[in-house]
Amino acid sequence: MLSYQLLVLAGGLTLAAPVVAQQGTKADAATLAKIKDEGLNRSKVMDTAFYLTDVCGPRLANSEGLNRANEWTKKQLADWGLAKAAIEPWGTFGRGWDIEKSYVAMTAPYYHTLIGAPKAWTPGTNGALKKAVVVVKAATEAELDKYKGQLRDKIVLLNVTNVPKPSFEPDARRYTDEELKKMADFKPEAPTTARPADAEAEKRLAERKALMALRTKLADMLVSEGAAAVLSSRGGSDGTFFTSNGAPYAVDAKPVLPELEMAPEDQLRLIRLAEAGIPVEIELETRTRFQTQDLKGYNVVAEILGTDKKLKSEVVMLGGHLDSWHAATGATDNAAGCAIMMEAVRILKATGVQPRRTIRIALWGEEEQGLHGSRGYVKNHFADPATMQLLPEHEKLAAYFNLDNGAGKIRGIYAQGNEAVAPIFQDWLKPFADMGATTVTLRNTGGTDHLSFDAVGLPGFQFIQDPLDYGTRTHHTNMDTYERLPADDLKQASVVVASFVYQAAMRDAKLPRKPLSAAKPEGRM
Repeated sequence: MLSYQLLVLAGGLTLAAPVVAQQGTKADAATLAKIKDEGLNRSKVMDTAFYLTDVCGPRLANSEGLNRANEWTKKQLADWGLAKAAIEPWGTFGRGWDIEKSYVAMTAPYYHTLIGAPKAWTPGTNGALKKAVVVVKAATEAELDKYKGQLRDKIVLLNVTNVPKPSFEPDARRYTDEELKKMADFKPEAPTTARPADAEAEKRLAERKALMALRTKLADMLVSEGAAAVLSSRGGSDGTFFTSNGAPYAVDAKPVLPELEMAPEDQLRLIRLAEAGIPVEIELETRTRFQTQDLKGYNVVAEILGTDKKLKSEVVMLGGHLDSWHAATGATDNAAGCAIMMEAVRILKATGVQPRRTIRIALWGEEEQGLHGSRGYVKNHFADPATMQLLPEHEKLAAYFNLDNGAGKIRGIYAQGNEAVAPIFQDWLKPFADMGATTVTLRNTGGTDHLSFDAVGLPGFQFIQDPLDYGTRTHHTNMDTYERLPADDLKQASVVVASFVYQAAMRDAKLPRKPLSAAKPEGRM
C-alpha cells in the first residue's frame, strides 16, 4: 500500500430507491456454503503466500523479484483453470533495481554488526569501504553551509528525527465493536460550493515541500563535496526500520551516493558516539544493479469466463498489488492481498460455479510508486481521468474489489460514498456475521488501487480489515515477512471476497455507480 492513507469524507448522494438497491441481491445459500467449505477446509492461501514471499522474494517495482512473481502467478492461475492468463504491459515505468550484496558494521570504537539495507535505486559502493563518519544535522539550507569542506571521503550520518520511545500499547490490535459502529454510522457531509481552506493541511504541505527541497539540496551537496556514502533512518523501533527509495527510478535521474536506511537504535548509537568525540569507523559494502533493458511495467491478469449469453461480456474484477518494497518480502504489503484474491478465484473454480459475468483477477505492478499498474490499466481499458473520455469497456465493468490493508481478516467494506450500493453490501455480508464481517461504511478510504477505478466513475471498493500490526510493525519495513500472516485471517478474507465476487457476477444488474466526476489534471486522483 502507498505510504499515505487518506480518509476523504464523501459528498452527499441521494439514497437509491429500495427496489433498485435490492435488485438481484438474494444470496444462493447452497453456493455460499460450498465457498465457505472450500475456503476454510481445503485452503491453499498460505501456500500461495509462501511462494509470493519466501520463494519469489522482495518484489520491488520492475525488479527480478517482481518478474519472478509475475511469471509464477500467471502459471498458477492457469494451472487452476483460469482462462487468458497473461502478463500485460500497462505502459512505461522506468529502471528496475536489485540488491546483490549488502553489509554494514561499526568497526571502531569496537566491532558490531548493524541493521540496515540500501535505499531503493541508489548505487553500490564499488567495493568495501571503511571510513570515519561525520554527523550532519541541518533543518535549513543555510545550516548546510557549515559542513562544507568536512565531508570528503567520509560516511555521513543523517540525524534521526523519529526517536524510539517506550510504548505500553500493543503492536497489533483488532477493531472494536465501537470502532466498527462508528464506521457504520458515518454520514457524508452535505455538499458545499466551496470548502474553507484547511490551514493545518496547508501548513503540513508547505513543511513537506520544504523538507523535500532540503533533502534534494543535501543530496547534491554530498555528491559535490565528495562524501563516500550515507546512513539514514526514517524511524521504527526494536530493530524495525522503514524503507523507501533514495533516488528516482527515471532513466535520467541525477547521480546520488550509496545510502543505507538503518534501524534507528543503531543510527542513534553511532550519532551519540560521534558527538561525544569518540572516533567512529564504519565498514560497509553494497552492490546494486540497475535494469534498463525493459522499462515497461506489467500487470498479471486471468479470467473465469462468464456463462450468461447477455451478461458474459460484462466483467467483475478483483485484485491487489503484487509489487512490494525491498527490505523484507512484502508479506502484509501486499502478498497477503494477492494471495487472498488468488485464493478467491481458486475457490470459485474448485466449487464449480458458473458465473453469469466474467470474473477477472488483476495483480497490479508498481503500486508503491503511485498506483501505476492499476492507473495504466484503467487508462488503457476504461478511461483517462485527465480527459474522462470513456472507452467501450467502461460500460462493461460491473465492479472492482481491492485488498491492500495488511493481513487482518475482513470486517466489512468501504462503500466510497456510494449510498446506493450500501444496502446491497449489507445483504451480502449477512452470511458472514459469525465470521466478524458486518460493517458497511460510506467513508472513502485511500492509498491503494481501487482509487484508479473510482477516479473514472467505476464502482471500485476496498475491504475493511483488522489493522493487526500493519501500521506499527510491517508496513514498508524490514519486518514484513511471512510470519506476520495469520492463516485463519487469510482464510476468512478469501471466503468473504469469493462470495462478494460471486454475487456481483450473478446479480441481474451491475452495481450502482456514482455520477461521473470532472476530468482531473495528470497525476491527481
